[in-house]
Amino acid sequence: MQSFEELGLPAFLSASLKRMNFSVPTPVQAQAIPPGLEGKDVIASAQTGTGKTAAFGIPLLAYLDSHPDRTALVLTPTRELAMQVQGVLSALRGSHPVGESVLLIGGANMGGQHSGLSRK
Repeated sequence: MQSFEELGLPAFLSASLKRMNFSVPTPVQAQAIPPGLEGKDVIASAQTGTGKTAAFGIPLLAYLDSHPDRTALVLTPTRELAMQVQGVLSALRGSHPVGESVLLIGGANMGGQHSGLSRK
């Protein structure tokens, strides 16, 4: 895969990738996104900063766009990573309503988190 344009992504994702100046996929993205878009399970390992969140986030958001009755749960080992993942997914989503998220973390106000969940 030489570019994201080859993937036939939903228009909102293509627009977000352009807005984010993502044109050429990183190696982990080139290997993980195509099977992810086919609904296959993918296990990937790569250094920090190589685009792993987009590697799973792009297929995830494409799936949610084509299955509006579905939801997803992303678990991370730390609150910092959870905030980072939510930020990347939000940027990929742009203004499109697919994949709206609620960040649930320990030690935070449960009332606000519960309210966020009830809106979804």
